[in-house]
Amino acid sequence: MDPNIKTETLVLGGGCFWCTEGAYELVPGVKTVVSGYSGGARKNPTYEQICTGTTGHAEVIRIEYDPAEVTLERLLNLFWVVHDPTTLNRQGNDHGTQYRSVIYYANDAQKAAAEKAKTEAQAKFSDPIVTEISPLGIFYEAEEYHQDYFRKNPDAGYCQYVVKSKVDKMKKALAK
Repeated sequence: MDPNIKTETLVLGGGCFWCTEGAYELVPGVKTVVSGYSGGARKNPTYEQICTGTTGHAEVIRIEYDPAEVTLERLLNLFWVVHDPTTLNRQGNDHGTQYRSVIYYANDAQKAAAEKAKTEAQAKFSDPIVTEISPLGIFYEAEEYHQDYFRKNPDAGYCQYVVKSKVDKMKKALAK
């Protein structure tokens, strides 16, 4: 990546990080997407610990993007498209607090943008949006085998039946 490009980051949780990672990797202006964990108390959590639902962490992605190519508002608006923000601690068959819908903000501008995006998105949903908007704590990068999971495993059952549908939603949204 060009060192002269000034990038920003955004941390989002929309259920399984394989889904949101695969979807956001398609967005023009997004430079990298890293799967990880945030929002909990345990230091350096593992995937196995996260899956117990006792660490307090959510599966999240850290998006590094070029704001000259894609705005924070655009990234947030796409968030409402690629997951269901009206289900508490659940996305499809994935249940537990680790699958919660969450936007972790790094500063006041991100907080304001997240709150505005949530308010505007509510008009598109009949059920209340339950997305948490919280300050970003420590982001822990997930294990290597989780990174670029959909790209590396497109024929895996979960990828075919779950991740692909989220990626397809993103493709459709980007075509508009």
